[in-house]
Amino acid sequence: MARAPVAGAAKTRLIPRLGPEGAAALHARLVLHSLNHVQAARPTGATLWCSPDVHHGFFVECRARFDIDLAAQGGGDLGARMHAAFVAQNAPLLLIGTDCPLLGTDLLREAADALMGGCDAVFCPAEDGGYALVGLRAPCPGLFHEMEWGTERVMSETRARLSTLGLSWHETAPVWDVDRPEDIARLAAFPHLMARA
Repeated sequence: MARAPVAGAAKTRLIPRLGPEGAAALHARLVLHSLNHVQAARPTGATLWCSPDVHHGFFVECRARFDIDLAAQGGGDLGARMHAAFVAQNAPLLLIGTDCPLLGTDLLREAADALMGGCDAVFCPAEDGGYALVGLRAPCPGLFHEMEWGTERVMSETRARLSTLGLSWHETAPVWDVDRPEDIARLAAFPHLMARA
């Protein structure tokens, strides 16, 4: 799932440090980094769920470069958009954000193996209390409905909902994401992400 890399609308919390164009450029590099790992890990097709729509030139280039499908995320909060993707797929599916450099091929394969091995759900927790990946064997609307997205309670609330729903799940090792200016220093281990496009 990715937003178009539009200056002033992408990675807005990084704008004080990188400026509007720099934040958008970093966002684009993070999306490409994620798609490289998806391409290396995927056993079958992949879809880039685009916001606000599929027509931005960057998304068109991604489709050609990575031989992926494009689909619009649609409306509603993050939970509604994720649920719509699971309904559209109607089969085991992994959804990832594109701002976690550590969400690499091995973690994607671990998550896929967990779903194929019988877990109802799989998550890659994020250090900020959310998650960078969610996988479901089948749509589960109650998991996302009226969640307080963007808070440090998202993963803990999700665990509580999983338990209430009687679902089995697997969690990978946690990762960090690039959301705040202080996160940029952690990109030193990924120099290609900081290189000017």
